Amino acid sequence: MDSSQTTTVRVGTSGFSFADWRGVFYPQQIDRGKMLDFYVQHFPTVEINSTYYRTPHPAVMYNLAKKAPRGFDFMVKAPQTLTHVRAEIGKEMAAFRESLRPIADYGMLAGVLAQFPYSFRCSQHGLDYLSICREEVQPHPLFVEFRHISWDREPVGELLQSQQIGYVSVDEPPIFGLLKPDLKVTTDTGYIRLHGRNAADWWSRGGERYNYNYSPAELEEWRMKIEKIKARVRRMYVFFNNCYDGQAVVNALDFMKKLDV
Repeated sequence: MDSSQTTTVRVGTSGFSFADWRGVFYPQQIDRGKMLDFYVQHFPTVEINSTYYRTPHPAVMYNLAKKAPRGFDFMVKAPQTLTHVRAEIGKEMAAFRESLRPIADYGMLAGVLAQFPYSFRCSQHGLDYLSICREEVQPHPLFVEFRHISWDREPVGELLQSQQIGYVSVDEPPIFGLLKPDLKVTTDTGYIRLHGRNAADWWSRGGERYNYNYSPAELEEWRMKIEKIKARVRRMYVFFNNCYDGQAVVNALDFMKKLDV
């Protein structure tokens, strides 16, 4: 990266439409349809995670783009067909790409997040599948999140760099088999997802796994990591996924103050 260029750090949350954020972030009586209007007044970016469960009609994405101001952008999660089923993905991905078109046309698509499950282990087949994912998401930027520590290997980083696939650094509980909270980049865009460190509920299926409030000291750890790596990237995305009871939005706002953004 050219030393004369500055790095933009964009902080947001993993989703925005949560009932338990009323009274914590949103006004108590806010209508669900007005939540994004309120959110964009405080943050420059957001992850759309609902697309993991169901590919929306393009009109839905068009309405999201209309609500956002110039300069705001969306990171959109890939369908579970791509990351978890990993079979017969063609039809679903064609519909997904079509759903992205309104946001892309507005210049508001930051990229596509492919979050793989803990059961997806590093292997030659897995590495080959990442190349397939790259093709399925073209021409949009692709970022991959792994959950299993087997992916923490040098050949993986080399492949991601050669394919121009972004690596997602994660903060999660210190449990054997999970990835450590290391900040790595494989393109000119960094990506961090903070899931919380609730080890007791991590393997539960409910939202309790994301019931965690980051301390100022823990946020400072990530601020320092970003400072050390900023010279290597043009842009850094930081998304808080500890959405339980509005903790993500509180931590995200605090982190923005730490970064002075």
